[in-house]
Amino acid sequence: CISSRLPRSFPAVPILQALLYKPLTPSVIPRVFHFRASPSTKISSRFCSWIKPRVPPQDFNIIRAGFSANFTAMTGSSSKKSSSVYDFTVKDIRGNDVDLSIYKGKVLLIVNVASQCGLTNSNYTELNGVYTKYKDQGLEILAFPCNQFGGEEPGDNAQIAEVACSRFKAEFPIFDKVEVNGSNAAPIYKFLKSSKGGLLGDGIKWNFTKFLVDKDGNVVDRYAPTTSPLSIEKDVKKLLGLLDSLKQQHIIPSLLVK
Repeated sequence: CISSRLPRSFPAVPILQALLYKPLTPSVIPRVFHFRASPSTKISSRFCSWIKPRVPPQDFNIIRAGFSANFTAMTGSSSKKSSSVYDFTVKDIRGNDVDLSIYKGKVLLIVNVASQCGLTNSNYTELNGVYTKYKDQGLEILAFPCNQFGGEEPGDNAQIAEVACSRFKAEFPIFDKVEVNGSNAAPIYKFLKSSKGGLLGDGIKWNFTKFLVDKDGNVVDRYAPTTSPLSIEKDVKKLLGLLDSLKQQHIIPSLLVK
């Protein structure tokens, strides 16, 4: 893993001196070490495991931490993981950036949509119905067009917007066309899939897979493409707190009667 041919480098002598717990004489100090700078390579772990340290464990942990920090700064990689959908920025249908943190405090239903699918008519119709009914109570539906399933979303963003907004009268936001599977999958979809896997793996199976997100940005449920949006209504009401309010409305009159 040590090579003189790679362009990215940093002085490694201080680290090696500390690891070996023995100063190196000028006659044997190497001028520079070059390490493979791939974010996917856990170089700090591998590097540290190759060398048996002659230092106390607590000192070695400090060295490891310093090495990891240097490598992160050199490569631009980071171990920080996204914890909610609010950590992502996506593009809307017009190409403008949208920070999903604007939806904090909202219940979200995130759907990958397509204009020419056998599920298109029923899903758009029912999504419209659910959105109209609960948008004032805090529901937002985020639609992401995708052409990965049967090539059923072939149009550009302008054509997609025409179908969604003119033909199906969608009032909820439509975003930029994305990929939801594979190495080019949108980061938001990588997060959704890792948060809630499907029946036969994490991958999206078809158009109109649905993810339900609570008011804190946590993915709480995932629904198959064939799941009717109307059948999700009870789960939406629960996250909106509407079921609790309905219970209270029934409980208070019963207490007054007693």
